[in-house]
Amino acid sequence: MVAEQLLPHGVTDERVLEAMASIPREEFLPPRMRRHAYEDRALAIECGQTISQPLVVALMTQAVAPQPGDIALEVGAGSGYQAAVLSRLCRKVITVEREPALAEHAAATLARLGFANVEVAVADGSQGWPAEAPYNVIVVAAAARGVPVPLIDELADGGRMAIPVVVSPDEPQDLRLYTRRGAEVGYRSLFPVLFVPLRPG
Repeated sequence: MVAEQLLPHGVTDERVLEAMASIPREEFLPPRMRRHAYEDRALAIECGQTISQPLVVALMTQAVAPQPGDIALEVGAGSGYQAAVLSRLCRKVITVEREPALAEHAAATLARLGFANVEVAVADGSQGWPAEAPYNVIVVAAAARGVPVPLIDELADGGRMAIPVVVSPDEPQDLRLYTRRGAEVGYRSLFPVLFVPLRPG
C-alpha cells in the first residue's frame, strides 16, 4: 500500500507513511471485505457508509499536518480507521458519528487495538463537538453542501480543516483545506473526491 499507492502519488510525510504502514486496515472492515483491505478504492461498511481509499486518507491527513501536541476532531467516524491514523499523530482525537451502531463498532475496534487516545461520540457532525474545542486539526469524512459554521468556529488559531464540499450535483466534490489565522479563515482546493453526504441530525 505504502510503496504502490501512497509514495508514487504525493504522500511524502514520513509520520503519515509510518502511521499508515503500522495500522492493520483489515481490522476496520467487516469480515467479508477484509481480503480487499489494501486495494486502492473505497470499501463498503455498515449503515450504507464507506471506508475511504488509503490514498485519500493519507493525503487528507498529510494536508492537515497533525502535530504531536494537537487535538483533532474527525466528523464521520465510520469504521474508525481515519481516527486511528490521526491518533498516531496527535495527542487526542475526538471522532463524531451520527449512526450509533457504527460508533459502537468503531469504539470497540479502536479499544481492542489499543488506540487509547481516541474518544468516539454519537452526535450530529455538522455541529462538531464543542466540548473539546478549539481543534488544531479537523478532518471531515463526508461531503458538505456548505461548510458548517460550527466547524469553522471550532477551528483553533493556526488550525487546519480538510473537508469535501459539494460544488455541483453532477460533479465530484472539491476537497478543501481551510486554515485559520486569527479571525481570518481561508481555503485552497486540493483535489476532487467522492464522499458520502454529510447529513445533519
